[in-house]
Amino acid sequence: MELRQLKYFIKAKELLNFTAAAEALNISQSTLSQQIKQLEIELDTPLFNRIGKRITLTEAGALFYSYALQTVNKANSGLTLLKDLGELKTGDLSIGVTYGLRHLLTPALIAFLSDYPGVTVKVYFGTSEELHDKLIGLHLDLVLAFEEIVADENLTYTLLFESPLCLVAALNSPLAAKKEIDLTEIRQLPIVLPAAGYSTRKFVGDIFAKHNIHPKISAEINDIPTLLDLVKSGKWYTILAKTTVAIDKELAIIPINKINMTRRAMIITHQDAYQKKAARYFLERLTVPLSNFGI
Repeated sequence: MELRQLKYFIKAKELLNFTAAAEALNISQSTLSQQIKQLEIELDTPLFNRIGKRITLTEAGALFYSYALQTVNKANSGLTLLKDLGELKTGDLSIGVTYGLRHLLTPALIAFLSDYPGVTVKVYFGTSEELHDKLIGLHLDLVLAFEEIVADENLTYTLLFESPLCLVAALNSPLAAKKEIDLTEIRQLPIVLPAAGYSTRKFVGDIFAKHNIHPKISAEINDIPTLLDLVKSGKWYTILAKTTVAIDKELAIIPINKINMTRRAMIITHQDAYQKKAARYFLERLTVPLSNFGI
């Protein structure tokens, strides 16, 4: 059994198509098929059901996948560890960020790239759900996001800070001058919220359900800048973490009273993955004064 065979198997499992997997791996389909067949012979069991051009995992394939992923991850971690013995002159770093923490990312990114110009950094913005899946699949080295409602035992969470959820309004809104607002008042307002997949959407939905409140949700949008543009029109309101909008001078932030609606911003990493030196050095630069975000 060879490491490349495991990599081929993992890619085929992810795409469920030998042709697409071969293209992604930059090899011929015949090479991919041959190597996976050899792996199945060595394991003495089929890993895929082959139905025409379609493939699906067998029960054995589904069980074997997690072990294959762990093996490849351990090998990659070992390689990264050896590379890290030298100075940080080259390499790469993949970071996932939820929109609400973009202001925290930028200063750290500028400092890191200035200090280590030879390192290539890839930044992916996405929903909490998307970032979680990419981190579990080892496509990201670390994630900056708000804590999930149910933590994943395969991930490690390090607290950055806590931020309350607030009602967000346009500056010309009649509510902009309010010192605070009750959740029951919010149900009378036209609300726009992040779409499913954002942890804030589920968090807010659970709070409403817990208090038997049925808000007037006009739209759910998977792009936060667009959502905030609607709010700035003065016709709608939203509920977001204070840090998400604290430095936007076109918006008013109104605390929600009587209810604990605090979100916890986290550094999230994969428990089984070796943390690159580049990741450690980047996190050392994640020291923006929280007063910048109204905390």
